[in-house]
Amino acid sequence: MNDLDKISIDTLRLLAVDAIERAANGHPGAPIALSPVAYLLFAKNMKHDPKDSKWWDRDRFVLSNGHASMLQYGALHLSGYNLSLDDLKAFREWHSHAPGHPEYGFTDGVEVTTGPLGQGLGMSIGLAIAEKHLAAIYNQPDMPIVDHHTYCIVGDGCLMEGISHEACSLAGTLGLGKLIVFYDDNLISLDGPTELSFTENVDQRFEAYHWHVQYVDDGNDLAKLQQAINIAKAETKKPSLIRVRTVIGYGSPKAGTSKVHGEMLGKEATRKTKEFFGFDPDVDFAEPQAALDNWHQAITRGKDAHDGWNDLFSKYKVAHPQLAEQYERIQLGKLPENWAKDIKPFPTEKALATRSAGEVVLQAIGKALPEVMGGAADLTSSTKTIFKDSTSFHDDPKGKNIFFGVREFGMCAAVNGMAAHGGFIPFGSTFFIFSDYARNAIRLAALMSSHSMFVFTHDSIGLGADGPTHQPVEQLMSLRAIPQLTDFRPADANETAACYQLMIERKSASFMALSRQDLPVLDAAKYPVLEGPSKGAYILVDVENPDVIVVATGSEVSLVLKTLPKFEEAGLKARVISMPSFAVFEEQDEAYKFSIFPHGTPKVAVEAGATQGWWKYVGRDGGIVGLDHFGGSAPGPVVMEKFDFTPDAIVKSAQKAIAR
Repeated sequence: MNDLDKISIDTLRLLAVDAIERAANGHPGAPIALSPVAYLLFAKNMKHDPKDSKWWDRDRFVLSNGHASMLQYGALHLSGYNLSLDDLKAFREWHSHAPGHPEYGFTDGVEVTTGPLGQGLGMSIGLAIAEKHLAAIYNQPDMPIVDHHTYCIVGDGCLMEGISHEACSLAGTLGLGKLIVFYDDNLISLDGPTELSFTENVDQRFEAYHWHVQYVDDGNDLAKLQQAINIAKAETKKPSLIRVRTVIGYGSPKAGTSKVHGEMLGKEATRKTKEFFGFDPDVDFAEPQAALDNWHQAITRGKDAHDGWNDLFSKYKVAHPQLAEQYERIQLGKLPENWAKDIKPFPTEKALATRSAGEVVLQAIGKALPEVMGGAADLTSSTKTIFKDSTSFHDDPKGKNIFFGVREFGMCAAVNGMAAHGGFIPFGSTFFIFSDYARNAIRLAALMSSHSMFVFTHDSIGLGADGPTHQPVEQLMSLRAIPQLTDFRPADANETAACYQLMIERKSASFMALSRQDLPVLDAAKYPVLEGPSKGAYILVDVENPDVIVVATGSEVSLVLKTLPKFEEAGLKARVISMPSFAVFEEQDEAYKFSIFPHGTPKVAVEAGATQGWWKYVGRDGGIVGLDHFGGSAPGPVVMEKFDFTPDAIVKSAQKAIAR
């Protein structure tokens, strides 16, 4: 390591120390130890343009151990991204562009939101899938317009989390050769030495995943680190793990202990740390000019690389105009005109499960939109989320079908990574009950406002004999509670088509809950099932001066329609509301909301799930035909009847609401 390298690395280290000291909280140990790795990546190896952080062919960097965020912020700042020294000084303060953990869309140069350990690693797999697929589709001889790597740093905690197994097993199976992961092997976790809880042979574990594995015995040895990077880049068939032995908090009085993991060094230890690295202990946020000039070479290199790519793409547009036009469109996130023209209304003659309707709609979407890509967690035959006219990504990287295996959490994290990459509208699918396995990834999709789609089937106790272990009860309301996540539970095949279109057009995180059992297809000429879902809730059947308003979702909508004759027998007039999306409904203006749920008229909600949340719409005096207990094992119709999802129960609930 020469003097210029040393002062550049130590500047990064001490920016982290000072920012955390000023904030009076944070995690200094990993940033201090990992600064040599970050320096080599941002200043020497990565293909990136600090003045255009959205350049399509940039290398991606993910800090999976997001608590080490000052490592990333410091590297972004020093490299020339739109992250000032004042931003670093405001680390963890209100509206700071250097928040506690990296946040996508908030800090220039941050590719994905990280912090929940292991998820950054899972999203890195999605980023690498995206690069490999786009390269296979769009690259032409001597015109590699898609040619970049995904770099990720992980800590012990990331590898302890179960998602690391799911994601890394999948990455090895898919042969993601442009994924390079650095493992910060510092032998320390928050509770103490890692030997308390983490004693596996990581090298052998990753070799078993079919990864290429290297070990660097000194995280301060730039020559060894650079050699490992070169070897990893040369390995194109397997993802690479570079295990790096570091000393957490290197150079500080607390080095090598858990005390430097998650708390500031303190005034005296900070002074001693600066003295160790040869910096003035009385100067905070020091940025020696030599270090700045060295780091800022990334700006020139980035511009040169970007200019070269622009020249290549200009030639590409002349040689391959149709591919170039399509590539630009998907990268900009624009939909072609009339993209949904082949999504047709469903005939009413035959009942159809909404999962089966979704299969039909997905085929039309896949033909119109090459950017729609995804798969299921070993359930494509059940969730019916497979493109029949495409190969699998495993067999051919041009394929649009990803067989994620039984890895729900890893699948949804990978979907988020694909969405963050750009050029994709990705989806993952499984049984609704197993959304619990993936909830944290779904939450991150919502937090990032990523265009991630989650398609869940077997959506209620109506699935039948699999029993309560597989019958969702609380999942629907639970996911509705996640901010910025759009819910869809369509009533029939035609609402399914409408909801799929909304999922595509809204460009935000969303999920669909579809039925296993067949449901009557509502006549699109008689009911507003195609246009109604765009309002979230709409009047399906209207009457003048209704005695009661009955609102339902999913399979229970057809049950309510079957109940109308019972209402007439009871001398009651019922208005029927279909409500496929709480989130979309809440976006409507107050006048529309009042038209659906006017004051004064008794209301009843019918949904085969937890009742929590419905009181907002029906009021405390309203009625709810719902489910606040687990299901049971029997054929679907029997289960529904035993738990009072019947016309008689609905009428009875309405009568009680009217009488209150």
